[in-house]
Amino acid sequence: MKTFFGNGSGSSFGKIIAMDRFDSGRIFSPLRQAEAYWSALLTGGEVPMRSQIDPRGLENILENTFILERIAPGLARFRLAGSHLNRLAGMEVRGMPLTAFFEPSARSQVTEILEQVFAGPAIAEFELEGAGKPGRAHLDARMILLPLKSDLGDVSRVLGVLASNGAIGATPRRFGVLGQKVRTVASIQSPRTNVEPASAGFAEGQREFDRSTSHLRLVVSRDD
Repeated sequence: MKTFFGNGSGSSFGKIIAMDRFDSGRIFSPLRQAEAYWSALLTGGEVPMRSQIDPRGLENILENTFILERIAPGLARFRLAGSHLNRLAGMEVRGMPLTAFFEPSARSQVTEILEQVFAGPAIAEFELEGAGKPGRAHLDARMILLPLKSDLGDVSRVLGVLASNGAIGATPRRFGVLGQKVRTVASIQSPRTNVEPASAGFAEGQREFDRSTSHLRLVVSRDD
């Protein structure tokens, strides 16, 4: 059984949640794994701290995972980024803005939703599309943004995942936004403590994506 660790109660390692149910082979399962890990760290509805995120808890999806730092309203840069993001960009993305992964026409939409993630705080999820061009096949992708607190206690970090389905082709790849959904953290029920590992469930009910014609894109970096 594969497991990941949170900082809650239930064992000497914190909460241990069974990961077997995520082994479906579906390309977008990394988003659900990241959300389950993040949800396990919720305490009374309070956003987890950046310092609580342990790479061992995300080892199955590290190539898709990233950490953002807010540097201005609606603007965040990559502090950590997995290898999949570097492959999509065709370069190291540390220090780059999140919007670098999006088409110019979608960037204002992304910055608006990103600010909702910090201000809400809220969870945002995007349905993305990389248009097919010569040397670049059509690319479907999904991204999730999960808010985190810095050591100062302000919500200025994000745990994110970007997963794509299809050949990357010529880089850099940039995405348009087909749809998005935003959920406030206050609307999410914190997991109960001392729950048996096999029965711990954090999946949220799926909502229809709001369709949009804008386009966006994404980037990551290495944390301290």
